[in-house]
Amino acid sequence: MAENTYYVPEGGLPPQTQLLTDRAMFTDAYAVIPKGTLSDIVTSFLPFWDHARFWVLSRPLSGFAETFSQYIAEVQPGGGSDRPETEPSVEAVIFVVDGGITLTIDGVAHDMQTGGYAYLPHHAKWTVRNNSSVAARFHWIRKAFQAVEGLELPDAFVTNENHVEPTPMPGTNGKWATTRFVDPADLRHDMHVTLVTFQPGAVIPFAETHVMEHGLYVLEGKAVYRLNQDWVEVEAGDYMWLRAFCPQACYAGGPGPFRYLLYKDVNRHMPMGLQAHGR
Repeated sequence: MAENTYYVPEGGLPPQTQLLTDRAMFTDAYAVIPKGTLSDIVTSFLPFWDHARFWVLSRPLSGFAETFSQYIAEVQPGGGSDRPETEPSVEAVIFVVDGGITLTIDGVAHDMQTGGYAYLPHHAKWTVRNNSSVAARFHWIRKAFQAVEGLELPDAFVTNENHVEPTPMPGTNGKWATTRFVDPADLRHDMHVTLVTFQPGAVIPFAETHVMEHGLYVLEGKAVYRLNQDWVEVEAGDYMWLRAFCPQACYAGGPGPFRYLLYKDVNRHMPMGLQAHGR
């Protein structure tokens, strides 16, 4: 399988001469955060992290998308954390898009390079370090785990997208495929984080309208995406954030593949009221 490259933010600050007109938008159904908005001045710092900064792409918002948060982490050489997660009920997925990190899970170290993927259950003890001489960047997706009596807890695992064969969508001749890191029938998991690939000209041929919330970070290529009642051009480095039931479809624009990292919540009953959310 060919080695993949992914768009990563570099930070910086636009010049004073730059026009303010942009593709950024926030509606009651979706948000689009273009790559150009990921400047130095919108980064965050987090407790117990050294030599690291974070672009926060999404967070739970009442009345919008409520199940997850997604960051892009940038960790300088020697940086990292021995206490990265401060909330005990939170599970996570890490996907490395640039450089390499050492992820230690329950005392076992894993060297992760570009394309590396890790699932971290809420009960795992983990740390992360950049032991290389260049900066590392990775997506960090966090969700409050919804345990179900009678279901075993999911296990931690580490892999790389190049070790997982994409699954073609039916009737598309492989032009639309999904790289799945978790078996969809494994009900222990309450979220899926996958890679979706469209070849030039491929489409989602209907307006998907469903209960799952989404975070979509464009890793490569460009497309025209249907979000609610709008058609929006997106390209590598852009992020789309969708609440439940926001209609969605797309045309891949080419000339190369259009690929994105996709989050969705799955496999659980719909919570009934604030008490069901643990609030």
